[in-house]
Amino acid sequence: MMLGTTPELQDRRFERATVLFGERGGRYPQGNSILVEGRHETVILDPGLGVIPRRAGLPRVDRVLNSHCHEDHVAANHLFPDVPWHLHALDLPGIQSLDGLMAIYGFPEPIDSAFRRIVVEQFHFVPRADPTAFHDGEVFDLGGARVRVIHAPGHTRGHSFLHVEPDDLLYLGDVELSSFGPYYGDAWSDLEDFEATLALARRIDARFYATFHHIGVIDGKAAFLERLDRFGAVIASREARLVAFLSEPRTLDEIAAHRFVYRPQDAISFAEPVERRSMGQHLHRLVARGAVREIEPGRFLTRGA
Repeated sequence: MMLGTTPELQDRRFERATVLFGERGGRYPQGNSILVEGRHETVILDPGLGVIPRRAGLPRVDRVLNSHCHEDHVAANHLFPDVPWHLHALDLPGIQSLDGLMAIYGFPEPIDSAFRRIVVEQFHFVPRADPTAFHDGEVFDLGGARVRVIHAPGHTRGHSFLHVEPDDLLYLGDVELSSFGPYYGDAWSDLEDFEATLALARRIDARFYATFHHIGVIDGKAAFLERLDRFGAVIASREARLVAFLSEPRTLDEIAAHRFVYRPQDAISFAEPVERRSMGQHLHRLVARGAVREIEPGRFLTRGA
């Protein structure tokens, strides 16, 4: 079965799952969604923008499962208004209202107002008053196919992996294995939870691993672990660069302006709050470990410098 409608929108078919690749390999704002067809039900995982031009060619969808609540992962939820939408209980407020979604990001003004328009106009955000919560370990039995929830927080509070059987396909959501590295810059993100999730991912055996962005599908655990290690190493790289930067006294404002997450030349409207939250978490734990000291209120210096 080929559901792709253009050369950029192809798919990869397994026994029960079909990976629907977004344009440019699912590079943001696109993403790679997954259709899982059982004998009794069909579900779609993280319907992104690439699902919209495919809609007419899809079979009947009985449920939507979102790995977490971010604008790109729910961009085509609105195509399925008459079926249940499922998210982890901790991310449920994000789909219930636009205010709830914006609380996940935690952007200050005027970034908040501008991003609200983007979420609605470019990502077709539609709130749902009655979404259904799922929890860690919950299993959706579709008849000859199953989808198991594995809570994997850090990117958001409710971020979850979804394991598709019998294909033995582990969908990683936004543990996207790219060179950019882990994203933990939202108000609802947590660096140490993300690190625990990376450790969890290492322990999960699967035949195939799929990401929402960039990578797509990886065959085999050895190739997956190689990617996972490179992805996770970005955290240590950011922290080491921060320690070096603090060889002279710096404030959090100066740290955010220096750009440890995004490149200085990247025109990202929300870069400042993301840098502040991401590197603020690194700074907090460096101080707690005694590697960095606060030499006066709001000014930090590497110990021994």
